[in-house]
Amino acid sequence: MTKKILIVDDEENIVVSLEFLVEQAGYELRVARNGEEALQQVADFHPDLVLLDLMMPRINGFEVCRRIRQNPDWKDIKVVMLTAKGREVEVAKGMAVGANDYITKPFSTRELMSRIAEILEQ
Repeated sequence: MTKKILIVDDEENIVVSLEFLVEQAGYELRVARNGEEALQQVADFHPDLVLLDLMMPRINGFEVCRRIRQNPDWKDIKVVMLTAKGREVEVAKGMAVGANDYITKPFSTRELMSRIAEILEQ
């Protein structure tokens, strides 16, 4: 069964790059461009993994992750924060709200895809 990934980012160049990588790896994907849309896509698409930017319009990534973790129907969804915010306090907050991993931009595409595959196998 094909794994499903939801890309949540409002930067078009990042979205295009991630779409290419995710499709090439054989995953099914959807895109959300703000926090509200992300939560709606989680409900409709029920992805296996969410690639989540922190700095999002309407609802930020920390809050999106927190809401995903609060919903028992979504307990199996993996969340990888993918953001330019790389300070120690932000990483700690991301992990505290329930992220499975935290990757800072710019990122290595090889490392990103490796970590996605590893997390989806857990």
